[in-house]
Amino acid sequence: MLLEKLGRLRLTYSLFFRTPSISRRAISMNYYQPDKDRDYIPLADHALIGNLHTAALVSLDGSVESYCVPNFDSPSVFARILDKAKGGHFSIRPTVPFSVKQNYLPSSNVLQTKFMNDQGVASVTDYLPRPNLSNSPAIASKPLLPWLIRRVECIRGNVPLLMQCAPAFNYARDSHATNIVDDTSIPMGNQKKVLFESENLSLDLRYIVEGTSDAVQPPELELSTLDLTSKGHKGLAAYASVQLSEGQAVTFVLRTPPAEDEQKRELERQLVGPLGLKSRTLIDPFLTKELLHSLLSTTNRYWNEWIRQSTYTGSWKEAVHRSALALKLLIFEPTGIDCAVVASPTFSLPEFIGGTRNWDYRASWIRDSSFTLYALIRLGFTHEANAYLGFIFERLRHKNPDGSLQIMYTIHGTKDLEEVELDHLDGHKGSKPVRIGNGAADHVQLDIYGELMDCIYLGQKFGKPLGYDDWILVRELVDYVVANSKEPDLSIWEVRNKKRHFTTLAVNFFDPGHLTGVPVQIMLWVAIDRGLRLSEKRSLPCPNRGKWRVARDELYEEIMNHAWNKDGKYFGQSYEETDVLDSAVLIMPLVFFMHGSDPRFVNTLRQILKTPERGGLTSNNLVYRYDVRKTDDGVGGEEGTFCLCTLWCIEALTRAGEFDKSLLPRAVSMFEDFLLYLNHVGLCTEEISEAGEALGNAVQGFTHVTLISAAYNLSRTLAKVH
Repeated sequence: MLLEKLGRLRLTYSLFFRTPSISRRAISMNYYQPDKDRDYIPLADHALIGNLHTAALVSLDGSVESYCVPNFDSPSVFARILDKAKGGHFSIRPTVPFSVKQNYLPSSNVLQTKFMNDQGVASVTDYLPRPNLSNSPAIASKPLLPWLIRRVECIRGNVPLLMQCAPAFNYARDSHATNIVDDTSIPMGNQKKVLFESENLSLDLRYIVEGTSDAVQPPELELSTLDLTSKGHKGLAAYASVQLSEGQAVTFVLRTPPAEDEQKRELERQLVGPLGLKSRTLIDPFLTKELLHSLLSTTNRYWNEWIRQSTYTGSWKEAVHRSALALKLLIFEPTGIDCAVVASPTFSLPEFIGGTRNWDYRASWIRDSSFTLYALIRLGFTHEANAYLGFIFERLRHKNPDGSLQIMYTIHGTKDLEEVELDHLDGHKGSKPVRIGNGAADHVQLDIYGELMDCIYLGQKFGKPLGYDDWILVRELVDYVVANSKEPDLSIWEVRNKKRHFTTLAVNFFDPGHLTGVPVQIMLWVAIDRGLRLSEKRSLPCPNRGKWRVARDELYEEIMNHAWNKDGKYFGQSYEETDVLDSAVLIMPLVFFMHGSDPRFVNTLRQILKTPERGGLTSNNLVYRYDVRKTDDGVGGEEGTFCLCTLWCIEALTRAGEFDKSLLPRAVSMFEDFLLYLNHVGLCTEEISEAGEALGNAVQGFTHVTLISAAYNLSRTLAKVH
């Protein structure tokens, strides 16, 4: 404990005196007894892998806990994280007691898990393949293989391992047949694979064994079926026991077999296999160790080359780049021309253990996506910004009849997000209901126009210039905002009861003047302001410029007069409830709607920094979004502190600290404390409980966006004042 405190003090000291500091990320280590019944693994004890189409959560003990095929929003085939008995899993673990370390390969989203005991060490490398970032036509023509690859290698001694693959199709609702059949993708030898077939989806499990040197013989492995129907599974699983010795390896490949029409399209692009065999295609190649080595190498190189484009040079670089890599995993890139961004790749993970706040975030929120792309722009990743703006302008061309947008869309751009409760799943640690889809899609949330307009504005600074036809779409959007700026809504937090004039309805979250890259603006005010800026900077025609200016100024005055609690000396959550604190007001100075030194804001900040028992929202240096005991949001239940709000608070302290330097140590302390709550591989969930337990969907893009911004602004401010 003393060493930890000294380490933190040393890092704080180095920041204040502008000396280089080394970012540190502890590698998690836990101990497991394989003979015991496996319970739920804590949400924080997971890492994420992906291929920009879908993603998988891998637990510390080597189990794929969440995986939807083929896309983020497709039905799950593994959902053990939501039902430990019948949710479905793909596990690899020793059959003897072991300890674990898990980490990403440097500057990569390729995951490595090491199992260790006195007798031996085995490493599992997990990834979803990605082609290289390359302009080479030969490389660019290679298709993205929809495979989940798990390579297991014995590093030292001997390790007995058990592999179980137990898919549960369509959120564990569909039955499936399991057969062990000949694997014709192996050029030589009589090898088997497992074929899982449900009504709407098929998967097959294949493998390659090898010795890593000529002196080492490949291990022996046999696939067998496993009956888990007593636990609620609707089809047989597969398993294999294997004894690995030093230098032996086996790679498991779980894939969706190519459809017949895909095969026909690829016939003219055949691959030539060993011994001149010529019967496979690019999307269904021969499975060889050379191919698997190449896929691992190119996937790792893809992530290395991508993160190398970052322009970030401030402090906490390791945490910033890990956040950027996590955000990249949330991008849905089906064509390469435009793309959507999911708020999170997971669904229905609880905001409070045993509670009901369990939502599906596998959709493209206008708000979250804009934040994500803004953060990537801040780090120099302009390609993603252009691609997302293509997705957005396509939505603008198909607005609702009244001129509005939905607050979210499917990753395919459609509007069907029906919310369904899956009563047959137990929920994580009994947290019910398990939900898919999202009923908030029909909510009125006017804040999204501010976030969207700022994203468009920033895209003009760093991306493709705005054409006239697209400007007309933007102009119509601002006209809609002006016409509806007096309407109440359901807030940024998507409350599920009455509409109110939420203070932050007028607030959006970006700072174009200083490129902060996080949720930091005034929402409706910014929507109009950014429209005015665009028209002026690009000399674009704006017939309603006068109306826009009047509406913008009226909004400002309205917020100052109606959101201010004169008795408490702070901004309230809404015009109707100024006595209720809401941490979303922390974003005001981040966009220069109000300066951080303004007495009104400083008073509000100091009130939020108080503990809930004293009327504030801060506990253990972590911030709640609002007190659910003081305001009815129509959802019920409890929740933890919000990571997003904690990072907003750090940004607010940083802004205020430019003029009141006594606040900067609190900002540094708060940020350093927050980094301690990142998990063992540097990832964030949505919330943190009072006991420090990770809560909510993982990985949460919103949190990583604000972490990038907080690090950037705090680092820059410290450099200015010291």
